[in-house]
Amino acid sequence: MPELPEVETTRRGLQPHLEGKRIRTVVVRNRALRLPVPRDLPQRVANTTVRAIGRRGKYLLLDCGSGTLIIHLGMSGRLWLADAATPPQAHDHFDLVMASGAVVRLRDPRRFGLVLWHRGEALSHPLLKDLGPEPLDAGFDGAWLYRATRERSAPIKQALMDSHLVAGIGNIYASEALFRAGINPKTPARRIGPARCQLLAEAIRETLTLAIDAGGSSLRDYVGSDGVAGNFQNNFLVYGRAGLACFSCGAPVRSFVQGQRATYYCPRCQRC
Repeated sequence: MPELPEVETTRRGLQPHLEGKRIRTVVVRNRALRLPVPRDLPQRVANTTVRAIGRRGKYLLLDCGSGTLIIHLGMSGRLWLADAATPPQAHDHFDLVMASGAVVRLRDPRRFGLVLWHRGEALSHPLLKDLGPEPLDAGFDGAWLYRATRERSAPIKQALMDSHLVAGIGNIYASEALFRAGINPKTPARRIGPARCQLLAEAIRETLTLAIDAGGSSLRDYVGSDGVAGNFQNNFLVYGRAGLACFSCGAPVRSFVQGQRATYYCPRCQRC
């Protein structure tokens, strides 16, 4: 958390305020994120123009012409348009100050996020070059998922959360998509046949699209770039519903720890 829908919602919210706009400077209050913020970042970014704001998996990519500003929200980060007159709080580690007067502020209490600069082709960066396909792109379908999972003995939910298989799917949306596809999260990935892989690919696409349309899921810290909370958490089918009745069959939703993360599923609807 935040996962692909939250990052995409943030990207779309920031796009009209950043694309084609000039950066005046950046303010770095704490370099000690998951990787240190480059010391010379203010000099590299000042007076550049944001050509485009893109996304790869859970990473935001600000194309500044001479390089790309790569931002990751970590486990608890949020990136939003702040009032320039509002004093930063303890965990507000980074400001992107635009010539227009807009301020984009990063708050990251756990400091698992990233603010990096890359001079070459953005997708060649070590953090990005080995990511799997985007689950909302046309190239991601059941046939591709079937081929990619033939050698994977890990449970399908853990496989979906591996960014080298598919980019951007985290704990929440893996659980939700598997429920929609009727697949037990414990099933070894390589045991899922072509027809069920097609169902799963469609369920992933549907789940992520609905979440983006709802502004993402606001659990704990996340809000969109406009400061408004997402509301997809109000539409969860299994995530966070342990002990409650399944909306489809009425059986109690169960939870267990899988790969150090809580997994939610319906034992009746997701038998295999």
